[in-house]
Amino acid sequence: MKMGPEERKVLRERERTYRERVKIEVDSALHDSGLRLEGEKRDQFEQRYLQERRRIEHALRQETEAKRQEQLPALRDRLKKEFQEPSSSGPTTSGPAVSTSPKK
Repeated sequence: MKMGPEERKVLRERERTYRERVKIEVDSALHDSGLRLEGEKRDQFEQRYLQERRRIEHALRQETEAKRQEQLPALRDRLKKEFQEPSSSGPTTSGPAVSTSPKK
C-alpha cells in the first residue's frame, strides 16, 4: 500500500474498533436469543451472524445507492437553476419597475 505510517495506524485503529463493536453485537445477539452455546457451536453462531449481517448491510447499501441515483437528477436541476447566471437578453426582475412615460 502507498499509505504513510499515520494512515496505516488510523486504518488499523478503525478495524480494531469495528471488530470490537461487532464482537459486542454478536455477544448481545447470542444473549438475546437465550441460547447457551460453547466452543464450536458458538463459533458457528458468530460466523453465521456475521455472514447474515454482511448480507443485510450489502442490501441496504444497494437500496441506498438506488435511491440516491433516483434523486440526483432533480438535485442537479435544482442546483443548476439556483446557480445559473441570469440571461442578459431578458428583463431583470431585481430592480424596481420604472415608467418610461413622461410625467404630467
